[in-house]
Amino acid sequence: MTTSDRMRSGDTTQDTQDTSDRSANSGQAGQMPASMKLVKLSDAGLTVTDPAEDIRGRKVMDQNGEEVGDVDDLLMDEHERKVRFMRVATGGFLGLGETKFLLPVDAIARMDQDHVFIDQSRERIAGGPQYDPDLTYDQQYYGGLYGYYGYAPYYAPGYMYPGYPYYGAVRPRVW
Repeated sequence: MTTSDRMRSGDTTQDTQDTSDRSANSGQAGQMPASMKLVKLSDAGLTVTDPAEDIRGRKVMDQNGEEVGDVDDLLMDEHERKVRFMRVATGGFLGLGETKFLLPVDAIARMDQDHVFIDQSRERIAGGPQYDPDLTYDQQYYGGLYGYYGYAPYYAPGYMYPGYPYYGAVRPRVW
């Protein structure tokens, strides 16, 4: 299975080498392994196999149907190659004065062709931690984001990867 196929399907299977590397670098239970780095999909040199499954550019709508901003990038776990956060840009004009936030993909309630609907309020997001590109290795930063939005971090024991990118939405094609 290719990297883009694994990203697309949310496949959680790993080969023996991947599993042993993760265990060797994991440190204490519930801590982000040192070898895990989140990278922007746009910087990783990877693409989503089916362009219809790429949520970048879609409007983000809160739990009340109010517009929050646009998904301007996705952050993926470099080791497992799974999307962990969507970066949402709000405000500004032509990229100037924008504020960016990271939202765990766990917050996605449903999607359609133009929108990503989340289970958080616009006010909650506006009051949350802003995106800081200098903290790509910082476990506390990501753990704080998960905690702020009410989710267990992906590196916590028992974490179940959500059904990205479908989250209960109707799939655009039949398998």
